[in-house]
Amino acid sequence: MRYPMTTPDNWRKSSYSGPGDGNECVEIANSPTHVAIRDTKAPTRATLTFPSTAFAPFIDALKVEEAPRV
Repeated sequence: MRYPMTTPDNWRKSSYSGPGDGNECVEIANSPTHVAIRDTKAPTRATLTFPSTAFAPFIDALKVEEAPRV
């Protein structure tokens, strides 16, 4: 599903960009209802879009360290 928020002027690069030209990161676009994420190196490829209420829990889940596997 496409949302009007994903126009070129709505994207901003992560503040945690990699060294050099900072192309080791993601870009984000947001609206009052949705948040979209895309790969900085491949901006014309698919985006991952979340309802705004689901984005924070998604990021929190990424921050949780995975338990060591046995």
